[in-house]
Amino acid sequence: MTRFLDVPAACRLVADIGVARFLSELADAIRADYLRWPDFDKSPRLACHSRVGVIELMPVADSKLFAFKYVNGHPINAERGIHTVMAFGALAEVDTGYPLFLSELTLTTALRTAATSALVAQVLARPDARKMALIGNGAQSEFQALAFHTLLGIDEIRVFDVDPHATAKLIGNLSGYPGLRIVRAASTADAVRGADIVTTVTADKAYATIITADMIEPGMHINAVGGDCPGKTELHADVLRRARVIVEYEPQTRIEGDIQQLPDDFPVIELWRVLRGEVAGRERADQVTVFDSVGFALEDYSALRHLYALAQSRNAGIDVALIPPAVDPKNLFGELAPQRGDATATLAGTYGSVMYSR
Repeated sequence: MTRFLDVPAACRLVADIGVARFLSELADAIRADYLRWPDFDKSPRLACHSRVGVIELMPVADSKLFAFKYVNGHPINAERGIHTVMAFGALAEVDTGYPLFLSELTLTTALRTAATSALVAQVLARPDARKMALIGNGAQSEFQALAFHTLLGIDEIRVFDVDPHATAKLIGNLSGYPGLRIVRAASTADAVRGADIVTTVTADKAYATIITADMIEPGMHINAVGGDCPGKTELHADVLRRARVIVEYEPQTRIEGDIQQLPDDFPVIELWRVLRGEVAGRERADQVTVFDSVGFALEDYSALRHLYALAQSRNAGIDVALIPPAVDPKNLFGELAPQRGDATATLAGTYGSVMYSR
């Protein structure tokens, strides 16, 4: 049987553990897997682009487990009353191909993105960072705020969105968290002024310049989360030119990240090298650092294996018959007509109407 974790089960699991603890444990899982970077079979994600959005498949595997995520990005969906990002994923055994785990990943993607952002900031931001600007107050913004509060001790967040209702939503959701002060800013420039860390989580599929070079102050760390496909950016190219830029998987970020604006020889550093201590993250206090985040499949692998372990230990989710039982592996048809007689009638009675095609 395959363990299945749907949205209600995932919500109960996170609620039982607590959001702060879950983010911390997930960040630890992601760090552990990045430290094993050479062990993984990696590739840029497969993307199907349209005028209004993108649908992507994100695979990755080591010698034991294969993982993939299906995810979309359709900013226009907010006007349609549905989520702009939706995702699900699976974990399977490499030796057999057997699917072990099938899970929602819409909620989990927001959690793993926030955990990754905070994990990276731990090695790139100044140790004394306490103030953050959060530009873009949509579906992922609260997760980012809580991750930075939990993992870095950020205690003041200045928030701005072109949609004032999104900002009001964020303030309402986070108003009860002790030790976290949320300040509504009048503009992006107002939010960024004096910030130690700047997080951008905008959704427009456009060459946008949310952050410009005149907004940058010495020692800032910029966590660019929203730019994640060709033709979509958040940072002006001059911001990147004056910064130390860290990426997840360079071949993918060259296509999708903010660095798509720059020549292919523009120098970047892959995150795993920083986490393993091969190169420094921040070299000096006044250096500007940028995490050009596009989301990489390894983070979903970490999230899936972590969720699977929790689902097993806490008996979360249900077991589903995703694969037919192997009574006779050479007799798959026998699963449709276990007894002699009219196979079509047997099928219809057991599973409902079936259409055959060739």
